[in-house]
Amino acid sequence: MDNNYRMVAKTLYGFEDLLERELIQLGAMHVKKGIRNVSFVGDKGFMYKANLGLRTAIKILKPIHSFRVRNEKDLYKHIYDMDWDQYLKPSGSLAVDATVNSKVFAHSLYIAQKTKDAIVDKFRDDHGQRPNVDLKFPDIKIHVHIDRNQCDVSLDSSGESLHKRGYKTATNIAPINEVLAAGLVMLSGWDGQTDFMDPMCGSGTILVEAAMIACNIPPNLMRKEFAFERWQDWDVDLFETIEESLLKKTRDFHHKMIGYDKSPSAISKAKANIKNAHLEEFIHVQHEDFFKTQKAGENKLHMLFNPPYGERLDIEMETFYKTLGDTLKHGYPGTDAWFITSNLEALKHVGLRTSKKIKLFNAKLESRLVKYVMYEGSKKASKQNLED
Repeated sequence: MDNNYRMVAKTLYGFEDLLERELIQLGAMHVKKGIRNVSFVGDKGFMYKANLGLRTAIKILKPIHSFRVRNEKDLYKHIYDMDWDQYLKPSGSLAVDATVNSKVFAHSLYIAQKTKDAIVDKFRDDHGQRPNVDLKFPDIKIHVHIDRNQCDVSLDSSGESLHKRGYKTATNIAPINEVLAAGLVMLSGWDGQTDFMDPMCGSGTILVEAAMIACNIPPNLMRKEFAFERWQDWDVDLFETIEESLLKKTRDFHHKMIGYDKSPSAISKAKANIKNAHLEEFIHVQHEDFFKTQKAGENKLHMLFNPPYGERLDIEMETFYKTLGDTLKHGYPGTDAWFITSNLEALKHVGLRTSKKIKLFNAKLESRLVKYVMYEGSKKASKQNLED
């Protein structure tokens, strides 16, 4: 137990339950849900595992000090008094970021600057040498969070946001964030036991995340680097052991995954990203206008997509969403259709009744993830068949 410590996984609004479940399934202890974050307890190996294996986490923070703070002098003194030698060499490099929710402290950039000053002053006083600031590849990345008078100082173990999986080299006009895409697949309840379709697949993000979920492939295997690889206690052997243990849990997938897009350039980008993710054997994408298609075969279909919003692309919203509803109703029986939109007015023109509506944010846009159930024949007939 001595080697265990508390960590905090940050996530998107509405994904807290998903992340809590993921952490419990990975084996975290003392899992506790917050707002846009979930705290948990584990050891160094589990920190590596969380960064590699969590689909809905944006960052994994390791808190190292907490204190009450009344003013800037307080902040400087507490940071200065910390034992920074255990985390950083005088010749090393650091970066600091801050988030602030306080009447006393107004500017997060100023807090980050004050924190950096305290650390480099401490090194200069103790060693006659100071670490450099390196915003791109620091040896340690420090995160300061001030909520009213409470200050938490953490090491950022992830570095770049965990949505940067490493497979996406080509994007279209408005690419969906990989963490958002994975969360949508999970919220939609898809378990890899049916065919899957993204009829407006863009650069293929939803398809790739869905395939990784179906095959239980760790989402961040292809990352070039995590921040913890530059820490003084970096253990490459332990990391490789964790990586191998996660890879042993991958599974086969025996259904179809299909992507359409009416833009040829989007399809070529999707193909490139799918290839980078080594998922070509599972996902087939083709140049098609979804509104001119029909469902192929009798199998149950799970559909999930991110249609144009209006904020992103110049289209006639009312007509677009009406055609979307008509296509689903007439062309896709036996389908659970999910999509996310921030155009809440446009939903009225789909002409179908939603069976589920979940509030989310896509970047800063308030959105809804909606579900439409397309029954075989009429809904009444479907119920009759179930009763028989």
